[in-house]
Amino acid sequence: MVKVVNKIKEKFVGVAGSISGGLSFLGSYQVCHNACLALVAFLTFLGFAVAGMPLLFLTKVAIPFWTVAVSLLTITIILKYKKRMHLSGKLILFNSGLIIAGVPFQQVQNFNYLSWIVGGILAIFSIGWHIYDKIEKK
Repeated sequence: MVKVVNKIKEKFVGVAGSISGGLSFLGSYQVCHNACLALVAFLTFLGFAVAGMPLLFLTKVAIPFWTVAVSLLTITIILKYKKRMHLSGKLILFNSGLIIAGVPFQQVQNFNYLSWIVGGILAIFSIGWHIYDKIEKK
């Protein structure tokens, strides 16, 4: 019974980490803008004409999404280190990089390039770490 409960907890934490990483990309206007342009290009490819930015509404909810992503990441980190749960450090590092790169606050927009660099380095490092571990296991 304890193993089943632990498995459920690990699944929940994994899902929370995934949601955290998934929501973090909504935190930055540039990412939202690029996603919107990709949607416009896709719809154009299908033959639909789109005027304006169809995903502009996401900029109004960027800060709440980013806040939820940070909260879920914090919960994941606390569960990893306080409860000694077996969670991927690489995934936590990757999610942290995405959240740092997606800081949505206007007050720090002058330093936006710095958050992109730091977040990108963390995300790329975690991907490289994952690839390195896969190569070493073979």
